[in-house]
Amino acid sequence: MALTADRIAAVHLSFVRLPLAAPISDAKVLTGRQKPLTEVALVFARIVTDAGYEGLGFGYAKRAGGPGLYAHARETAPELLGEDPSDIGRLWQKLLWAGASMGRSGLAVQAIAAFDIALWDLKARRAGLPLAKLLGAHRSAVPCYNTSGGFLSAPIEQVLDNADAALARGIGGIKIKVGQPDTTADLRRVQAVREHLGADTALMVDANQQWDRATAQRFGRTLEQFRLTWIEEPLDAHDTEGHAALAASLDTPVATGEMLTSAEEHTRLIDAGAADFVQPDAPRVGGITPFLRVMALADHKALSLAPHFAMEVHLHLAAAYPGTAWVEHFEWLEPLFNERLELSGGRMRVPDRPGLGLSLSDRAAAWTVDRCEFSVTDRAAVAVPG
Repeated sequence: MALTADRIAAVHLSFVRLPLAAPISDAKVLTGRQKPLTEVALVFARIVTDAGYEGLGFGYAKRAGGPGLYAHARETAPELLGEDPSDIGRLWQKLLWAGASMGRSGLAVQAIAAFDIALWDLKARRAGLPLAKLLGAHRSAVPCYNTSGGFLSAPIEQVLDNADAALARGIGGIKIKVGQPDTTADLRRVQAVREHLGADTALMVDANQQWDRATAQRFGRTLEQFRLTWIEEPLDAHDTEGHAALAASLDTPVATGEMLTSAEEHTRLIDAGAADFVQPDAPRVGGITPFLRVMALADHKALSLAPHFAMEVHLHLAAAYPGTAWVEHFEWLEPLFNERLELSGGRMRVPDRPGLGLSLSDRAAAWTVDRCEFSVTDRAAVAVPG
């Protein structure tokens, strides 16, 4: 007897502007390359099938690009209508080719990430499993570290207080921002945090691409004394050769990859031996489908995994990684969801709810600036009031 496949009946899109409590600055701001971050723009996709199953996914942009992501998503959303939601790999390719004239990285793939993540969420919900379990979990909880408390816009006293609060919540490690024009200021900052935390707490630093090769080499050697878990983005994100040389010369592991926007870019990074910790970002590389390709290659090379941002998605992916994995704790997106992730003993626990285990909050609706929907009965975008 032939199986009857479920079909995608509707796609709902929303564009959300999430305000941050205070402007955030990292080294890119202090070096004059960017302005302080005041909000995160998000594109949410909700996919509904004939049988009544649903999946929720999102993509995001910081500073610029949010309206572009939403516009591209609106153009490509109709490609999903009438399709079998289980054919995730084929649908990812279909969406990619629908916008291929824009390229196969950058905005063109980031705009389809929300659909891909929603399809994986739907598949896991239909199976009645958390996404990590659907993928094949290697652990039920993942070591986690906090980043949001260590920005350069916070004075060192506040950074120390934030670190104490994070550890009290059950977070296992602390990452702070460096990369200031004056490396002696960075050194004082790292030394203060290490002395405050003690020798046994995991400490990471993130230069946000602001060092040149000579500075990274010299300062990387100076930082060896602090037994850092890793040095993150010491060089330009696309300086694969420089990262490889640095990773080979330092005892401290090098972490990078968050700014790459395709699985192919990560392939070049990994093949070059340019990272000890690979840091893909599922919304930036185009969703979970390409992220799994990065995971497989990283595992093949016996590298560690530390996905960037979006802990609500990356917790599940890190839990499914065979090797060493960390998940980054950022509370910024928490107001958008009704659920909270559990922290204890330095780890973030995989929720037992099906799929990603997320539902949008009323505050997410309040921050929504545009919505539209597509259905099999009307393939054109239908504006949704409010």
